[in-house]
Amino acid sequence: MGLLIDGVWSDQWYDTGKTGGRFQRSNAGFRNWVTADGSPGPSGEGGFKAEPGRYHLYIARACPWAHRAMIFRALKGLEDMIDYSVVNWLMLENGWTFEPGPGVTKDKVNGKDFLYEVYALAEPSYTGRVTVPVLWDKQQGKIVSNESSEIIRMLGSAFDGVGAKAGDYYPEALRPEIDAINARVYDTVNNGVYKAGFATTQAAYEEAVVPLFESLDWLEDILSRQKYLTGDAQTEADWRLFTTLLRFDPVYVGHFKCNLKRLVDYPALWSYTRELYQVPGIRETVDFAHIKGHYYESHRTINPTGIVPLGPILDFDAPGTRGF
Repeated sequence: MGLLIDGVWSDQWYDTGKTGGRFQRSNAGFRNWVTADGSPGPSGEGGFKAEPGRYHLYIARACPWAHRAMIFRALKGLEDMIDYSVVNWLMLENGWTFEPGPGVTKDKVNGKDFLYEVYALAEPSYTGRVTVPVLWDKQQGKIVSNESSEIIRMLGSAFDGVGAKAGDYYPEALRPEIDAINARVYDTVNNGVYKAGFATTQAAYEEAVVPLFESLDWLEDILSRQKYLTGDAQTEADWRLFTTLLRFDPVYVGHFKCNLKRLVDYPALWSYTRELYQVPGIRETVDFAHIKGHYYESHRTINPTGIVPLGPILDFDAPGTRGF
């Protein structure tokens, strides 16, 4: 996981020495919005109108943040409107690449070998981390956004007038509740597993892993009483949580030392995860070979041998057991 500095690639890992062993995630560098009429969104500049065929997603099947974007592409039926390119799961000295491999595609839009070249094409003097997902505007040759939480909002609403499937995953009446859930889940669960896994001191690790499991206990209680996080209907809060839960036992329990409990030890959370996996179109967004290969092969400071474990064996197709 390197970064660009004034448009030049540098293979630099996160410097936890400056933060007391704590992992601190960088903010996204591109924060524009696709809107129904091309007017400016909450941040960035305007000029990005929702039009079929205009936009392209760069994703990693391994990445939970990119996975969110592909889920919303499926939920909203945008497969014919927004195409995509898939980077290789192995992320080493050149960051995300298009090195050929099973399930990898070439860069279908710009023909680049490395994702950092796409960033530099959009902004030649860019400084920052090179992350996925990336929403690319083929018309202007620009990156619209590389902030997953905002990309899913765009995909969830901007294309409704040009043929997207019905479904409001951020309904106005529930926004305060969704925002509150998202804030806790992001800090302690979505990013919490990374704060535990990338910690380089015992104190920083414990500082992250204890709140992670406190939040999982809290979520277990909610989901033992109701079908989804805010009630009877799916919202973006469910899908933002799902991509972390899906990876929990295959990766985070062992690789990131998030092992106070497994997901399968939480009856409601484990059933809920299976139920979401079985929503039409979702299983097609999942690639466990990419997921496990990325974490175990790429993070050589954590797993120097690059050996990928065969287990655990999990049945995501088993019926839900919550009775909702």
